Amino acid sequence: MAEPTADTPRVTHRRVLAIALPIVLSNATVPILGIVDTGVVGQLGQAAPIGAVGIGAVILTAVYWVFGFLRMGTTGLVGQARGASNHAEVAALLTRALLIAGGAGGAIILFQQAIFAGAFLVSPASPEVEILARDYMSIRVWSAPAAIAIYGLTGWLIALERTRAVLVIQVAMNGVNIGLDLVFVLALGFGVEGVALATVIAEWSGVALALWLCRDAFATQLWRDWGRVFDRARLMHMAGVNTDILVRSLLLQAIFVSFLFFGAGLGDVTLAANQVLLQFLQVTAFALDGFAFAAEALVAQAMGAHLRGQLRDSAIKTSQWGLIAVVLLSALFAVGGTTIIDVMTTADSVRAEARLYLPWMVVAPLIGVVPWMLDGIFIGATRSRDMRNMMILSALVYGAAIAILLPSFGNHGLWAALMVSFVARGVTLGLRYPALERAALRPV
Repeated sequence: MAEPTADTPRVTHRRVLAIALPIVLSNATVPILGIVDTGVVGQLGQAAPIGAVGIGAVILTAVYWVFGFLRMGTTGLVGQARGASNHAEVAALLTRALLIAGGAGGAIILFQQAIFAGAFLVSPASPEVEILARDYMSIRVWSAPAAIAIYGLTGWLIALERTRAVLVIQVAMNGVNIGLDLVFVLALGFGVEGVALATVIAEWSGVALALWLCRDAFATQLWRDWGRVFDRARLMHMAGVNTDILVRSLLLQAIFVSFLFFGAGLGDVTLAANQVLLQFLQVTAFALDGFAFAAEALVAQAMGAHLRGQLRDSAIKTSQWGLIAVVLLSALFAVGGTTIIDVMTTADSVRAEARLYLPWMVVAPLIGVVPWMLDGIFIGATRSRDMRNMMILSALVYGAAIAILLPSFGNHGLWAALMVSFVARGVTLGLRYPALERAALRPV
């Protein structure tokens, strides 16, 4: 039986935490930037700039998010190459990710007008807000290659367990963005354009820093071994993995978007309450990401090295920490949930409505930990076809649950259907886990 090597050392709890905690801290910085962006334009004393920055950021984030598969796919593939001690492929995958980011970002810049027009057809805004939002997006879109490249670069670093570097990139990028927000908007009066320009400079600065942190990959000629970089079989495998992950992610996003749409049909107060409660799920996701990412890196390396026992150990140890995290979160939500609701909204009607459904937030982390952690395990193993197929089944189960529960139980039925989708993802992926372990014994 294969034994751990220098590229696949034994899995310990210390190693899991060394990967996970920097990601948790990195995620904690994300909401701060949105608060500052909103705060600085709020100082202009008008509602339109706030709405313009908000809707412009949502549109571009949604466009860039389509390429989020690059982060997940890169982590799994690089981790497996590292586990197999295939250092040439580790370097080539970084080059491929950067080329994909450059091509995708260039296409977004080229077709920006069509993208913006389509976005405002789907989500119309007042003429004043739309004009300002277009001004914002027409500047910020120039960092599209950088924003997408960050996905690939962070995926590469996570696979190599260099999550402290990911934390440094995130903190530095947000720090630059916040500092330039204050200068451009408050000191120089650039308004909405200043917020966009700050983000453009911050994202390109983030890529520059990330490339510097990855400089060891460029110390040899492996990164530009074009025969390997453009090898047809490897490109097709990468494309297949990334396409499956994209389909899975789009279906998952469709579930959450439809959840909001169904909630909107229950009235404005219920919609607002659901939006407040979804922030509890966002916090849960931020906390679990660290342990799911650790699972991706560790499982990928074990898969690449064909170490079935180490793969199982990676899955168990990362999931143990994920379970500890959700138990703490559930306890926090049970004890302090009403206080959190009161901080997030001052509307008495929304507060009262949100409290009605707070019990769902207490159980949601406990139900969600299984699919969240299995997602990380399957990404690391690049079992993307299983992820795609089980997501299709889960989406169908969710649709059936909506049809059955929503008419009879209203918003409680809506939340129950969302929890059913979590259970369906967990059960279906869990049933495929034995095949994942067996695959560790075969060449990948």
